[in-house]
Amino acid sequence: MNELLLRRAAAADAAAVRTLTRDAYAKWVPLIGREPRPMQADYDHAVVAHRVDLALLNGEIAGLIETIDQPDHLLIENVAVAPAFQGRGLGRRLMAHAEQLARALGRAEIRLYTNARFTENIALYRRLGYRIDRKEEGPLGVTVYMSKPAGRHISTS
Repeated sequence: MNELLLRRAAAADAAAVRTLTRDAYAKWVPLIGREPRPMQADYDHAVVAHRVDLALLNGEIAGLIETIDQPDHLLIENVAVAPAFQGRGLGRRLMAHAEQLARALGRAEIRLYTNARFTENIALYRRLGYRIDRKEEGPLGVTVYMSKPAGRHISTS
């Protein structure tokens, strides 16, 4: 992978964040029969209210990670990689960035949630050291809640 540059998204990036997220999650629509929640999010609000870090490769936005600082943990709200850049380890690098951010903020834990039908994502998170805390059934399906202590290293290889 070429040199990766991370930068914080600004309000002017909201449309690009929306487009990248919609493109990244589109593959899941046939599996669950609807748009996943990140495809419907208000990114004009999110880039201001949350931390959205953009991953740029050769000046192109290749991925992003959206985090929300909570009093006792860092929540990963969204991690998305543009389809053209998937399968190159960028998701792992974004997850490692979130772990570094959690430690810098003094948070002992990182949490995330995902759709139970996104089995390849769950498998990746488990390989990265996340454990399944609980599963909740709701009107949109089963949500899997996962967490990991922030101090454990994530391999980016």
